[in-house]
Amino acid sequence: MAERPEDLNLPNAVITRIIKEALPDGVNISKEARSAISRAASVFVLYATSCANNFAMKGKRKTLNAGDVLSAMEEMEFQRFVGPLKESLEASYTAGCLGINNVHLSRTGITLFHN
Repeated sequence: MAERPEDLNLPNAVITRIIKEALPDGVNISKEARSAISRAASVFVLYATSCANNFAMKGKRKTLNAGDVLSAMEEMEFQRFVGPLKESLEASYTAGCLGINNVHLSRTGITLFHN
């Protein structure tokens, strides 16, 4: 666990890059706004992790899996992000797994189909 509240914040460089990608060119953001976004992102990660852990515990598991995170996103009422998250996860698993030609992501985990 984190010893200080600051330990929970995401790195400023990461936050700045995400913000720049999300905003149109020419839009600036103050240091205070960047700090607020960083803290909000940290709170979101903690909340999503806690919700995902509840799904793992219901399944009598100590390891969180992608299905737990997807279920947590729906429980947190972020359903509109579940589809894009699934697509992103499937693409990253496909790109990272040699010999894999099909990936299926479900609530219970990821199934890889070899050639």
